[in-house]
Amino acid sequence: MSMYRICVAGFFLSLGGFTFFNVQKTKYIQLFTTASRWIAFGMMIVLAVIKLEKKSGQGHPPYADISGVPNLFGVCVYSFMCHHSLPSLITPIRNKSKLYNLLAYDYILILLFYLLLSFTGIYTFKDLNDIYTLNFLPDGCNTNSVTNVKFIQYFLALFPVFTLSSNFPIISITLRNNLKAIGYKVDRPYTWCVDRIVFPLLALIPPLGVSLATNQVEFLVGITGSYAGAGIQYVIPAMLVFCARKQTILFSDRNIHESPFKGKFWIIFVCIWAGVCMIFVTVNHIISG
Repeated sequence: MSMYRICVAGFFLSLGGFTFFNVQKTKYIQLFTTASRWIAFGMMIVLAVIKLEKKSGQGHPPYADISGVPNLFGVCVYSFMCHHSLPSLITPIRNKSKLYNLLAYDYILILLFYLLLSFTGIYTFKDLNDIYTLNFLPDGCNTNSVTNVKFIQYFLALFPVFTLSSNFPIISITLRNNLKAIGYKVDRPYTWCVDRIVFPLLALIPPLGVSLATNQVEFLVGITGSYAGAGIQYVIPAMLVFCARKQTILFSDRNIHESPFKGKFWIIFVCIWAGVCMIFVTVNHIISG
């Protein structure tokens, strides 16, 4: 067994155990993830800016490249991931009168991080790795390293592991609970074995099998982000909004916090946009494959 597969097996054995228990204190894991992301983003932006300031940037991107348009839609799907944090931001707020301003500041901050990471990266590096943090590792001759500080090199190299280590238990627990809810019946509760063994294994075995079968991260990310991501982040929310609005017709009081995108046109537009994204991404996979 290769070192990669040994690491994968150890990863699932260490973190997969969370799926077998009712873990409730996930806020500490999320705090750790948030802190590591802020630190890593800050490091990458500062290091790239320092290299550009020293006139040692190697990137010379073209003004426009039409061949990159299909891939742009796949990137848009992943940039949409910032929306999944909105419920956790909105729910604890008691006074929602200034909600639009708060969300506007939040999106502006997200946009600034995207711009800083993107523009500093494309002008700093000649060729960009799909996993951006790998660009900060030293090359074989150690002559073109962005930084010689070992701690920073190891931290950025392990940054994907930090985020995955914190997200995987939360995602696996959520998947386990969703699987339970699909077939749950009040008059026929699950046995202990099915509840504590079968459902956790159903949540763990598929990702473990895929990770042991291949290490082509770019291919896996492209498939999940292009198709499953588009459905989860575009189509399903649009359908939920459509069904929720049918229920709110029963209420006569006007909602002072109603969305400016309340028309049916926006639901249709999101579904059309999802279809266009998947078409362009499919074309990109065919061309690049």
